[in-house]
Amino acid sequence: MTSSQLPIAAVVLFQGDSITDCLRDRMRPGPNDPAALGAGYAGRVAGDLLAHPAAGGWKFYNRGISGDRIVDLRGRWRRDALALLPDLVSILVGVNDTWHEHLFGNGVGVERYAELYRMLLTDTRAARPHCRLVLGEPFALPGGDFQAGWMPELRARGAAVRQIAQEFGAAFVPYQAMFDAAQQQYTAAELAADGVHPSPLGHRLMAQAWLAAVLP
Repeated sequence: MTSSQLPIAAVVLFQGDSITDCLRDRMRPGPNDPAALGAGYAGRVAGDLLAHPAAGGWKFYNRGISGDRIVDLRGRWRRDALALLPDLVSILVGVNDTWHEHLFGNGVGVERYAELYRMLLTDTRAARPHCRLVLGEPFALPGGDFQAGWMPELRARGAAVRQIAQEFGAAFVPYQAMFDAAQQQYTAAELAADGVHPSPLGHRLMAQAWLAAVLP
């Protein structure tokens, strides 16, 4: 998909957890507002796309909420996604489903995670048949709060998201693979000090990966 394939006055929605939320101002729900888009990859992507000559009338929203799991997205999907009548929905969710299980006992298992993910996308396609989908690979980096023993489960979620992207004809953004490769040039702490929440550098690389996957 190229940017010229997005319709005039396209509505682009970013959804997910704290990585997408990234300190956005939830009291300012309007489109293309820097405070509402947050300080992370969503705002960077919006800025790059709004600079495109075909971007007249495009509206960018960020509805990521810190701490969300796939079950939380499902619970608020009609209000925080479908009601915006999106032409493109970008989703990144999965790390909380993993570490909330180990830390708090309220995570979401991989099979249930994949089931709810498919439900979310099925609902989206039913309401917005021509909506384009962008699915981000959940990720974590070593040395922070995310324990190494949890990585196999997180990578299983990433594999599930890749499979779901194929099933729904969605773009897949390989964030884990990107961060794995980036550690040849940068330390994990430079990319995400706590192993989960990217630094400004990490968000810049995420935005580049998103654009490369969505606008090849």
